[in-house]
Amino acid sequence: MPQAPADPAAPPAAPPTSDSARAHTRNPYARLFAIPGAAAFTVGNLIARLPMGMFSVSAVIMIAGARDSYALAGAVTATGLAATAVVAPWTARLVDRHGQARVAVPATALAVLGSLSLLLCVRFGAPDWTLFASYAATATTPNIGGMSRARWSHLLKGRPDALHTANSFEQAADELCFMLGPVLAAFLCGSLFPQAGTLVGAVLLLTGVLLFAAQRATEPPPQRRTSGSPKAKSPLRARGMPALLVVFLATGAVFGSLEVATLAYADAQGHKAAGGVILALQAAGSCAAGLVYGALRPSGPLDRRHLWCGAAMAALMTLPLLAVAATGSLVVLAGALLVAGMATAPTMVTGMTLVQRYAPEGQLNEAMTLAVTGLLGGIACGAAGGGWAVEHLGSTAGYTVPVAAALCALLLSTARACATSTRARRPARTRAPHGA
Repeated sequence: MPQAPADPAAPPAAPPTSDSARAHTRNPYARLFAIPGAAAFTVGNLIARLPMGMFSVSAVIMIAGARDSYALAGAVTATGLAATAVVAPWTARLVDRHGQARVAVPATALAVLGSLSLLLCVRFGAPDWTLFASYAATATTPNIGGMSRARWSHLLKGRPDALHTANSFEQAADELCFMLGPVLAAFLCGSLFPQAGTLVGAVLLLTGVLLFAAQRATEPPPQRRTSGSPKAKSPLRARGMPALLVVFLATGAVFGSLEVATLAYADAQGHKAAGGVILALQAAGSCAAGLVYGALRPSGPLDRRHLWCGAAMAALMTLPLLAVAATGSLVVLAGALLVAGMATAPTMVTGMTLVQRYAPEGQLNEAMTLAVTGLLGGIACGAAGGGWAVEHLGSTAGYTVPVAAALCALLLSTARACATSTRARRPARTRAPHGA
């Protein structure tokens, strides 16, 4: 009897395993990377993501060193962030519609040209406006982490426990790249030449995206629209998404204000160089917590888990404030940030899982890019708020801003969960009389 042809859109099946093999793959991460193609696309993804933590630091060092103006360097990087907030959702929409490989490779090539243009403009003393234009061109960089999460969502459809592990790994990878990226950028710019960080970052980004895009077997199928299909609605109009994006905005404010407060406090204590190391400890705590959280099997509704994680983040964000207020010691602050970071990864994991749940069919990349855009907007607002608090109230008072932002995120998340629960119960109540 002839067999039916395999569905090309179906994810590759995991190879059959014996009882002894299953005993060796009790580790959920081992089971995750036993999926054919998973390790290959993850390698390319990690190579492409590492420069995400390099570009802004490299640009600041390069521009400030050549033009002797940190104000210009900050304005150029802020322009790039604003351009990314506008362009990234459109790039993600094209990825959903036409496929990751067809869109990500040319979009990355354009972004790399923007980075190289910035490098050359700084090197040869081009007018300031060329720096803004060049860095704005890098806004076409695709959301590499979002595309990786979309692949996991495709491969692990119907397997929520495995998807939880995959989302935890992705968050840990984010923390690792943003922890190592600035260190690598500063090392390259300081030990080689000022443009080295931007140049190496551009090479890594293009190489990683090419490797990632070459793994076509694990790529989610594009959701092409036909002439008769209805126009797709924006994920912003999906039920639950707008409120969730506001929570991401508040969560981003935690990260942005915490970074500024820590750098300012280390500078005030006469150890400016220690600020980066202390922040790296916070990222290390988040990375470790993300991996541990992914190995667990949390129970209960996802909304409730998100609330508990948000509550833990709000509680632990008080530790840095208590450390600087009670002791004034950078060593104690470093320990407090290490512990405080352990709540951020679980909060982000559950938040991204909610995005995957609420995203309309075929628009997952766009939905996750909107979440990242909200997070980046919150980071910018938090950095501004933290900077204002440090300047007007003192370096210790800067740590009140992440505490306030974390409480705000918790309140918004609680309100969102209550509203979602009310909407879910309302249809059941209206149907009750008809079934009586």
